[in-house]
Amino acid sequence: MTPRPIAVVGASAAGITAAEALRRAGWTGPLTLIGDEPHLPYDRPPLSKQLLHGAWEPARLMLRTAEQLAPLDLDLRLGTRATGLDVATRTLTLDDGQRLACAGVIIATGVAARTLPAADGLAGVFTLRTLDDALALRDRLSGGARRLVVVGNGVLGCEAAAVARELGHEVTLIGREPLPMAAAVGPGMGELLADEHRARGVRLLTGEVAAFEPADAAADRPMQVDGVRLADGSRLPADLVLLAIGSEPAVGWLTDPALDTADGLGCDAYCAAAPGIYAAGDVARWEHPVHGRPLRFEHRMNATEQAMAAARNLVAELTAEAANGTAEAAANGTAEAAGAGAEPPERRPFAPVPYFWSDQYGLKLQAYGLTTGADQVETTVLDRDARRAVALFGRAGRAVGVLACALPPRQLRALRALVATPVPWEEARDRVREATTAG
Repeated sequence: MTPRPIAVVGASAAGITAAEALRRAGWTGPLTLIGDEPHLPYDRPPLSKQLLHGAWEPARLMLRTAEQLAPLDLDLRLGTRATGLDVATRTLTLDDGQRLACAGVIIATGVAARTLPAADGLAGVFTLRTLDDALALRDRLSGGARRLVVVGNGVLGCEAAAVARELGHEVTLIGREPLPMAAAVGPGMGELLADEHRARGVRLLTGEVAAFEPADAAADRPMQVDGVRLADGSRLPADLVLLAIGSEPAVGWLTDPALDTADGLGCDAYCAAAPGIYAAGDVARWEHPVHGRPLRFEHRMNATEQAMAAARNLVAELTAEAANGTAEAAANGTAEAAGAGAEPPERRPFAPVPYFWSDQYGLKLQAYGLTTGADQVETTVLDRDARRAVALFGRAGRAVGVLACALPPRQLRALRALVATPVPWEEARDRVREATTAG
């Protein structure tokens, strides 16, 4: 009987990492990697920075070349979309109608950019999630000075606004909250970022978009955006609009009632959504064993770390199935491929210290732990002109996150230990002072 494959759905950073980790963990059977884009797996963080700026070309974003993928012996299916998953039989349905019965599945489909219905069919309105999105926006920005309105002042909106200003464009940044990135960095750090954007010439506004206004229609081209109308009635002229209003986990294709798809794909502490079904990256919401609650992170480092954990745990589960001689394991052909006869490895909970970063102008922000959902935030500004500062985030009397802007790496590393295993708030405050005043 031909062994069933493990299928990784999503040719993303999480997806390619999972494929490599499956091989390292001992999976020698068939391995399928499915991606809905035509491109080889690429890195997404540079899309809103180096690629949009023009400093990098697409080839530099590729995580692996075709030659580097060859040793994995992948059944690589690019430009293919998974449209369904039967959990009981671990069977995928693809958009070409094929049904793929699997030994196990890792879901790494990430998220999709949110948009606004009023933008449908209007040229000059962009989202920024994929390589093709970034190249299309870069092409329009390269045609001389433009009036760019960025809707959404979170991480993506702020990074794109910074790049556009560096390229010499007129930029307006609109957010529902008055301070940029406030939900992720807190009010004190948000004020520093607002100061930096204003100093660089970005116009910051608070409001909501009511409508997009087109230019006079021409018979030979689509309607082109000419302005943005806000809910208060004010109008912003615009040659280009970037919608950076967040994202939605790509779970619409997962309709099996055995799966929990509220805010991503719900998983246990091992990243398992169901027997033989695991998830990793932006799409996964899992029970964090340290913080004791479900979390979902849309950060690059988490995609890599969680993909390795999901792959390792899936192989451990399949090996245990084979060792136990279950009928399903025999039918899947996993006894040989997963190493039957050996002592089955144990699954391990996934308990990372979350990490994210953002580059804006010459500033680098770096955070460890949880910076959203805090009930205490304390920001220490070390040098306002240099925008050098540290923010500590607490929840229920314990420090759970720390964020630094323009801080030396040595000091930043010292702060990570505060949130690896959350310590009491007062102790954390003292240790922040010690770390940031050390010579």
